Amino acid sequence: MMLSQLSKVGDQKRKDYRRGQSWPPRQNPNSPAQPVPAPQPSRASAQRRSCPSTPQILIGPLTSWGFSSVFTALASTATSQTSAKLNPCDWTSGTTVWWRVSLHSPSCLGIHYAEQAVLELTETHLSLLGRKFMTHNGNLNAKAKFEARVPAFYYVPQASDCLVLKEQWIRAKYERQEFIADEKAVSAPGDREGFLWKRGRDNAQFLRRRFVLLAREGLLKYYTKEEGKAPKAVINIKDLNATFQTEKIGHPHGLQITYRKEDHTRNLFVYHDSGKEIVDWFNALRAARLQYLKLAFPDLPESELVPLITRNYLKQGFMEKTGPKHREPFKKRWFALDPLERRLLYYKNPLDAFEQGQVFLGSNEQGYEVCEDLPRGIRGNRWKVGLSVITPERKFIFTCPSEKEQREWLESLQDVLSSPLSPLHLLTASAESGCGLR
Repeated sequence: MMLSQLSKVGDQKRKDYRRGQSWPPRQNPNSPAQPVPAPQPSRASAQRRSCPSTPQILIGPLTSWGFSSVFTALASTATSQTSAKLNPCDWTSGTTVWWRVSLHSPSCLGIHYAEQAVLELTETHLSLLGRKFMTHNGNLNAKAKFEARVPAFYYVPQASDCLVLKEQWIRAKYERQEFIADEKAVSAPGDREGFLWKRGRDNAQFLRRRFVLLAREGLLKYYTKEEGKAPKAVINIKDLNATFQTEKIGHPHGLQITYRKEDHTRNLFVYHDSGKEIVDWFNALRAARLQYLKLAFPDLPESELVPLITRNYLKQGFMEKTGPKHREPFKKRWFALDPLERRLLYYKNPLDAFEQGQVFLGSNEQGYEVCEDLPRGIRGNRWKVGLSVITPERKFIFTCPSEKEQREWLESLQDVLSSPLSPLHLLTASAESGCGLR
């Protein structure tokens, strides 16, 4: 009964995407059982990769498999009480739709290169399979095998992360099998050298630059000349952060590296054409950061240091700001909220090398708060909704392009103000306490 219900749900979902095709094809009941073939590709997809005739578990292009096949493969894997090895399709072109079932957040970890379709495996689908059965016989067994030795520095992507992180995580686990138990543990990457495309500080042109990571010394250098001896910049790992910003940079492998330079935040925007290469750089930086944190905070357990290695912005977007007297014209600026360093930075443009100003965000106990809406008598230039950030030194007023943006900014700022200061921030709290928005 469970598989019958599963098939009906899968067929209905499939028909929403593939109108007019019959799946599965009718077979002669007297003929021996054969694997159900994938539907014939359309003319536009005639040259796409072929998939395994008998799928093993949850992986393959969306338009080449029926949904029934996907769910049946999942059910078969669960009922066999074995952990089937994932069998990827041909990797020569395009992008594969990767399917991974997580007990708490089931989701499709990929996107089809033609239809750009993303399918979520909802809680309803999991309930049809039997949550308890799947837990003990599917997900946990696969995780125990393929994630047995994930190093602490390695970034495990979340649902909101960009595609390249998810894809390389899946490839590292199932294609390259980097973390399985019968292999030696993954060691820290150590020193690294290579070329990345870096955006110029004063123009929008990306140029090829040589980067050198000296993990033991805790330094990242980059050179404008391939064989140059003098680096353009020497970055201390203790001041460094790295976060993927693919939409902002306009490249699917876009990485933003930030560091402190003379009381400012310097932004480097880089990418590499290889997804593996840019993710390897990201994790190499994380490994060097973890090494620094262990030396800086020897009494803290590793589990408390891992969240401090790198961080994503809690919220980004445009708002308008006015000056300290609240009579100055409102100006549109790009804002970025760094939750770990408790900074609200603003830029004239999203890809500026340096911020124009920043506001330090303490805690509610220190007299910091955020209030909804604008003070009486104050109106923005083009936007009518806004918020106020109150610090012991000043009241900052911002307007938002919509009520939705206003709510998101309020929630994000309240999250920071209500959270305690982190060990990393306490290390430099005295230096940061004087920061203010200009």
